[in-house]
Amino acid sequence: MRRFLPDTMTLLLICTVVTASLRPAHGAFANYFSIATDIAIGLLFFLHGARLSRDVAIAGLLHWRLHLVILTVTFVVFPLLGMAFGLLPENVLPRPLFFGILFLCVLPSTVQSSIAFTSMAGGNVSAAICAASASNILGIFLTPVLVGLLFAAHGHVGGLSLNMLQKIMLQLLAPFIAGQMLQPWIGDWVRARKKLLTPIDRGSILMVVYLAFSHAVVDGIWTSFSPRDIVAIMAVNAVLLTFVLCLTMFGSRLMGFGKEDEIAITFCGSKKSLASGIPIANVIFAGQPLGAIVLPIMMFHQLQLMICAIIAQRYASRQKIQGTAETSMDKDPAVP
Repeated sequence: MRRFLPDTMTLLLICTVVTASLRPAHGAFANYFSIATDIAIGLLFFLHGARLSRDVAIAGLLHWRLHLVILTVTFVVFPLLGMAFGLLPENVLPRPLFFGILFLCVLPSTVQSSIAFTSMAGGNVSAAICAASASNILGIFLTPVLVGLLFAAHGHVGGLSLNMLQKIMLQLLAPFIAGQMLQPWIGDWVRARKKLLTPIDRGSILMVVYLAFSHAVVDGIWTSFSPRDIVAIMAVNAVLLTFVLCLTMFGSRLMGFGKEDEIAITFCGSKKSLASGIPIANVIFAGQPLGAIVLPIMMFHQLQLMICAIIAQRYASRQKIQGTAETSMDKDPAVP
């Protein structure tokens, strides 16, 4: 039953949303907290750049077919599915929540959980590291572009602008590049202190969520959406994740990939990054209500962890059974 329980990050997110609902940030405190949040996000992307080993990235790039499939699912198939949900009537999926789903669909893949599940299932870990990292790097560029194009196509005010690109470059890309430049000197130190630096990862996300929901509470988010709307998000997330998991799993088999590559494609292609999504939303939608935008990705985060944990354990069990059977056949002289 543990796989169905919320992970620590999900519990922290729930507590943050409750805190923002009861004690939202406003006035001068909200302004100072916003500055602190921007600094935390910059530090987060600096650490992402410092952690990424160039040797791993270069070695993984050799498996280009696998990476092409994952990137196509992440930045082409997912957005097309998101646009399809726009056909639902507004009384089923309110427009603000649809834009939250659409934003979810243009986000990059996760890094840590994709690698962890691939490793747990016995998949191609080096390819997963490269694919997930490449997805996040490209996401800094592709996610804002897709947001600008798809949101404008569905009548969302705004779209891609020079100001948005400048914010992305300064707040996300510049710290990442700085981390990469210093990676040869600090990379090993950063990777060796994962537990020490985890609070920075989680803390920056929680700060953005608190600020976003504080503004949303002041704007009346809990009076704008009913419990039925929340159920609609859960249902859409479930359909979305189920479809992509089936597509990546069975599609990779039809394309002739081996079992280890299939596992990497399944876990890297089906995930969406909360760690990157929340900070990117904070930059792209600065000055706009973020509650409805970030709510779907927060819920999708927990769902993908629960379902992928089950799938990873089944992959691992099947490989263990297969390995035991092959060992028995090797030892039994009667087996031809």
